[in-house]
Amino acid sequence: MAKVLLIVGGGIAAYKALELVRLFKKAGHEVTPVLTRGGEHFITAMSLGTLAESQVHTSLWELKDEVEIGHIQLSRAADFLLVCPATADLLAKMAAGIADDLATTLLLATDKPVVVAPAMNVRMWLHAATRRNVQQLVEDGVKVIEPAEGDMACGEYGRGRLPEPQEIMDWLGQHGFLGGK
Repeated sequence: MAKVLLIVGGGIAAYKALELVRLFKKAGHEVTPVLTRGGEHFITAMSLGTLAESQVHTSLWELKDEVEIGHIQLSRAADFLLVCPATADLLAKMAAGIADDLATTLLLATDKPVVVAPAMNVRMWLHAATRRNVQQLVEDGVKVIEPAEGDMACGEYGRGRLPEPQEIMDWLGQHGFLGGK
């Protein structure tokens, strides 16, 4: 079974991360959650930790082993890192190599595969800067689960919705991430 380091970005789709954790656990996978500051506006660390049956990490400075470079160990203990939802902000920081919080530091420090599941407004998804950032991430070896098309929380319609949790699980399985590498 796989060990997943799940980074939950800030966006209305963050609630789907809770169901995704439930599906991971039901399938026997281990989930270590990282909740970004933005993500904390949409879901709680208590909900995420309860479902993951694991401590939720929120700050670079909370790691008990930071004297021993705990963020490096955390970034390498998983089989892969999944950013879900991956906001336009997180994608931009990743593409630029910015490491200004726990999530982005882990993403820069890891030697494991990284998968992103973008979720944002259709105009943000289609914006030239986002397209450029996603292309850079693909060139850097990051795997992208394409957003779904449909109604959005903002009332618009288009591509940018986070796929349903089962669709994300199916994609990860089809691409070999859930085989316990």
